[in-house]
Formats: sequence, structure tokens, C-alpha cells
Amino acid sequence: MAKLIVRPTASADIDALLRLQAQVYPSIAPWKRDQLAHQLELFPQGQLVAELDGRLVGCASSLVILWDEWAEEHTWSEITASGTFDTHTPQGLTLYGAEVFVDPRLRGKRVGHLLYEGRRKLCKQLNLRRIIACGRLPGYARVADQMPIELYARKVLWGDLFDPVLSFQLREGFRYCGIMKNYLPDDHESSGHASLIVWINPDYDPSQGTALQRAASGATESPP
Repeated sequence: MAKLIVRPTASADIDALLRLQAQVYPSIAPWKRDQLAHQLELFPQGQLVAELDGRLVGCASSLVILWDEWAEEHTWSEITASGTFDTHTPQGLTLYGAEVFVDPRLRGKRVGHLLYEGRRKLCKQLNLRRIIACGRLPGYARVADQMPIELYARKVLWGDLFDPVLSFQLREGFRYCGIMKNYLPDDHESSGHASLIVWINPDYDPSQGTALQRAASGATESPP
């Protein structure tokens, strides 16, 4: 039986990830090699891949941010520093989901669910308050001439319409918080917009600080 696992991304995965991303998003510019390498250097725990019998079939990339700085409208390029993740902040409380993609041949096979579960586990392990993400709305292209993006999202929430991304995210326990306009201009299926979603960590303990905060504090303390 084929074995599907989620594990941390390694430098040796970069070539396969670039090929897979180009396959999943043929009309959107893929990551660059140096971007992926830099992401791994800055925040290796936040980079995950799904592997099926040794073959990469999915990816989830994330960084930690100070959410108050980004609570207003922002673009993907702004919040990820154009994919470099230089906005990663160990002092933050928010795990920001920058990217998820799955081999099109395996959609509906729970790959996305396992990647999201991997993020939830990471959020709990690091004692972060929440996961924030801005998801594509690829189903909007079918009805863009009939309704604004806000009404489309509401109809997905009500169950009147199905969106491949937002409907999945709702099933994964995320809450819809609104629309981010012009979030990813090259995403023509979504007219450049995205849905802002959040998952609240039920195990977050504000008295403990996050694992990243504690590590940073330890690194800056003077030796006895």
C-alpha cells in the first residue's frame, strides 16, 4: 500500500518542489531556487512537504509574523517579502501560511488535509496563538461576470457555491474573515483577490511564551 507522509522540507527537495509548483500553477510565476533555500535557512520548521512512496506530492510553506502589523489589507508580496520570508519574526504569535500546493493527480486524496494538519501540529508545538492565511478563490472565474468577489465568498460560506480552496479550508476548521483585494495580481482565476482565514490554537498558553521566543531569549542571554 502506498505510504503518504508529511515531513520537514530538505534542501534536496528544492528541484522537485520547483517542478511540482510549475505543474500546479502554470500561469503563476513559481518560487526561485534562492527563495526556497532562504526560507529553509530562516524558518526550517515552517516548511513541510508531503511525500508518497518517496515522491514529493505537496508542499506547505509558512513563516511567523506579528499579525498586528498586517491586520489591514496587504499583498502576498508584502507579507512574504516577495517570497524571501524576510518578514519572519520569531517574536510573533501568528503562523502565516504563505503557500500550499498539491499534485493535481492526487487532489481529493487527503494530501491537503495532512499538510494542514502538519501546520496545526507545528502551531501547537511552537505555542503560537493562531494560523492566518489568505487563500485563492479559483472558482470565482466561473461567475466573476455575475457577482462581486465578496458575494461569491458568502455564497461559498452558505453552501450555495463550491470553491476548491475556500470550501476545503472551511472543512479544515478555518474561519472566513473577509477578502484581501489584489492579494496576488497574477492569480487570474481569483481576479487577484484572496479570502482571509484564521484557525485559533485551542492549546495556546500565553503564560509560557512561544518556543521561538524562548529560543531567541536564550540565544541573547549572556553566558554566566
